[in-house]
Amino acid sequence: MGGVDVGSEGGKKKATNADINMVPFIDLLMCTIAFLLITAVWVTNSRINADAQVPGPPSDTPLTPTPPEKVLNVHIGETDFALVWKQGATVVSEIRIPKTEQAIGELVKYPDLAKKLEAEWQANANHRDPSDKKLDQAILHTDNRTPFKEIVAVLDALYATKRTVKLEGGDKQLPVFNMTFAAR
Repeated sequence: MGGVDVGSEGGKKKATNADINMVPFIDLLMCTIAFLLITAVWVTNSRINADAQVPGPPSDTPLTPTPPEKVLNVHIGETDFALVWKQGATVVSEIRIPKTEQAIGELVKYPDLAKKLEAEWQANANHRDPSDKKLDQAILHTDNRTPFKEIVAVLDALYATKRTVKLEGGDKQLPVFNMTFAAR
């Protein structure tokens, strides 16, 4: 508790100390601080509708979302491969290809997988136009126990399909897929 000394009146030596209860004051202070912190967080989260059309004021028209592109998911199984085309969370198509490897010394090749990947790209590709420089996305899903030579063989099969892209220096043959590894 806090105390206040009010001094003495005139010449009398009468003690007039009064105790002030500080608990309500501290409660009021804590409520004020809590209110300040809560409102400060919401003030910074205000939204501004802006676009990249510079110069000019931002438009208030809502932006239409673009649908996600189709992505090829390649799953390496123990006995087969699964090629799954997905658009967002929706499965567009799914096929399974048995593992038929072709061994050349210590190298492993999957020619059937390469042919099927090319056929699937022809049927489901997003970027086929020669003036389109973007690549289709492929995600490789594999188990941690898969031998490295098998992963390399699948990557070779993915990069076997090429397409012509018009660049500033002339036409160039590029792989159709941009590869990504899935983390489990």
